[in-house]
Amino acid sequence: MDLLPLFFMLVLISVCKGQHHDSCVQPKDQYIQAGSSTEVVCKTSCVHGGIFWKINSKPVHEGWSQTINSTHAVLSLRNLTLPSATVECRSVETQQIVGGVIIKTYKKPGNISCVFHYDSESSVGVPELLTCTWEHQTPPREKVNYTVLTSAVSHTSPIEVCKTKVTNCTVRDFYTSERIGIYVGDNFTVTVRAKGQAWEVHSDSYEFNLDQILKINPPKFSVATSSDHILVEWTRQRTTPKHRCQVKYRKAPSADERTPVWMSNKTLITELNVTIRIEEKLESCTEYRVSVRCGLGEAPWSDWSREKTVLTKLNKSQIRLRLWRKVTEVRSDGVRRVCAMWTAIPAACPGRFTYEINQISLDQEHAVQGSQIYTSRGNSTCDVTVNRDARRINLTVFRDEVPLAEDSVYVPAVGESLPQVTDIQTSARDGVILVNWKAPNQSVSGYMIDWTHDGNQYFWEETKHTNASLFGLLDKEPYNITVTPLFDDKAGHGTQAQPTCSGVGDPGTVVITGGQASDRTADVSWETQSEGPCSAAFVSYTVFYRTQDGPLLNMTVDSKKQKVVLKDLEPDTLYRVYVEATALTGVTRSINERVVKTNKFDPNFITVLTVCGCVLILLVLFLGLCCAVQWKRFRDKPVPNPGLSSVASWSLSAQQKSMCLFQPFSNPCESTFDKVYTEQTPDSSTPSLTTISSNSNTTSDETRKYDDSALGQSNKPPDPIMTQHPRFSEETAAFLPSESSPGSPYRSQTSVGTQKTKTDKPWKHVPGKEQEKVPAKTVYVTLDMFEHDQAQ
Repeated sequence: MDLLPLFFMLVLISVCKGQHHDSCVQPKDQYIQAGSSTEVVCKTSCVHGGIFWKINSKPVHEGWSQTINSTHAVLSLRNLTLPSATVECRSVETQQIVGGVIIKTYKKPGNISCVFHYDSESSVGVPELLTCTWEHQTPPREKVNYTVLTSAVSHTSPIEVCKTKVTNCTVRDFYTSERIGIYVGDNFTVTVRAKGQAWEVHSDSYEFNLDQILKINPPKFSVATSSDHILVEWTRQRTTPKHRCQVKYRKAPSADERTPVWMSNKTLITELNVTIRIEEKLESCTEYRVSVRCGLGEAPWSDWSREKTVLTKLNKSQIRLRLWRKVTEVRSDGVRRVCAMWTAIPAACPGRFTYEINQISLDQEHAVQGSQIYTSRGNSTCDVTVNRDARRINLTVFRDEVPLAEDSVYVPAVGESLPQVTDIQTSARDGVILVNWKAPNQSVSGYMIDWTHDGNQYFWEETKHTNASLFGLLDKEPYNITVTPLFDDKAGHGTQAQPTCSGVGDPGTVVITGGQASDRTADVSWETQSEGPCSAAFVSYTVFYRTQDGPLLNMTVDSKKQKVVLKDLEPDTLYRVYVEATALTGVTRSINERVVKTNKFDPNFITVLTVCGCVLILLVLFLGLCCAVQWKRFRDKPVPNPGLSSVASWSLSAQQKSMCLFQPFSNPCESTFDKVYTEQTPDSSTPSLTTISSNSNTTSDETRKYDDSALGQSNKPPDPIMTQHPRFSEETAAFLPSESSPGSPYRSQTSVGTQKTKTDKPWKHVPGKEQEKVPAKTVYVTLDMFEHDQAQ
């Protein structure tokens, strides 16, 4: 509750402050006429120190302001033309606004013009309407009401004749109104009053004469034709002097706005029946559209009358056949085809027309050697077959069997030396093809230019200049253009320019053909299809792509590329892709869109992982196969055959025992110190078998050291006994006893008698070292074991 009085006090202070500011600058917001002057007063007592002025936030020159009695500062504004001016009085010390005013300007209406005219073309007599228009620049967003006031010599005060909110107004029955009281020949003035919300202004008075502002209706005329002119006739409705008229005519149909329009002017003074003769720019048997308009003295022109169409008659003197030819290359049989073409007489001309073609062969002296006649009715082309020699083609046109005109053209011989133009340059602009060429060195009488877009319909034109402009072309079509020099009675060889388009067509279409994606990239490719030979060439391609909720991204390449790689994509994400092709004539969007989904993982990583896995599997299989082979070898070790085995004692030294303790039986340690002692030596009469030693030598020269106690003999070492394989028939079929079985399946190598051998060298006893006693070992020896060892 204590804050409520404080709130009312602040509001009162702000209101008083605003009133104080308003009272410091006088006058308040105002409107003044543009170009006039005004003054703005600021009380200097409202501020401590000096003041300065600003208009539309810009400082005002000090010379515009004056101080009066040290209590007021006056700003003088001279010839103010600004639509709106915000004037501010500011304190020099604090830069604060002391007060301000908004001054708006307004202008008076100007450039008033009036027309005294008829309500319709069929009206006659005195015109019914007076229409006045004017110009006025109004303040922004200001609603203005206008009033038209007129006064005559007989009336001293103006009369309001029309009210409107726009800048024109029409008064009906202006001349016949008794209230206005204006008569023919009288001058009257027109004033326009403009009124806004806070201002009002009158225009200057404009004086008019009814005869000077009278706009008559166009005349009702008739048209007649002859062989060489058009007659336009009508009857005047008024005999006012200086009656001027214009006749406008042009070819029909005139759908093309660029069709030339010709005017025929004539000034009339006293005659009532008017005849205007048109002779210029007329062509035989051609339709023309004609219209007329007139005006009285200095009064405005009437509207153009409705057009009338008229057909001109055939003028014999204007008939120009304009014969030309196109010659093909010579065939293998020496024959050439000549396409003769000419400008036919318009089909609108009455009568029956016949065209006759004569082919005349010329020798070197230009003598006539023969002729052929081709008759064509109603056509403007004819094919003629000629040989390699020079020819002259003649054309004659007949009307109802009466000759009207003729023309001829020269066909050069094959290989004839004739000049031709060079350096043909073509360009197209706004549907017109411009052709330039370089003249030959020889003197020529002119040039013939022919062009076609389909090879069937030809157009041609003769000129004496080295340039030409081709009009009336089909839009966006390629044209073949040929330039041929002309001489007095001959035509040279033609030179053909490169095909030129009359205009650049729309660019072709774009089709996206491929889209392959990895986890972070995507390959997008496309193809273009031309709309026609004159389609605009693409200068760049822009590939747009986006996710469902992401921003639209793009990548631009030049026209030489039709494939891009989109990078920095999100894995396992759908992207919509389309292509925009830019040409000089516009932009074409691809007719299809492509949806590309990136992979969750890099395909290369999966490929490497797969390859590594396959290699590892193959390695495991290889190692398993090796192990299986080794296991099979271990399982398939040879087992002694009892039928081919014998038992013998094998003496091993301590060193050999330690070395060969775990060696397989099939591969015993081979040493020159090992000897085999059989339990029973064969008889001396038994033939010796092949002596086997570990080194495969028949006799060992090395000295062996044996322990006497181990052998159970005298100190003299016995001779080493070589293991021998007796013949099977001589061996005793005695089996070794076995503890587990009553008989052993292995045979003992015991023979009938014992044979002693002598040592080659005496046995040496090593003093100081007692020989280790090694008991004799019983081993089994088979023939297949030795065979296996020898095989190794």
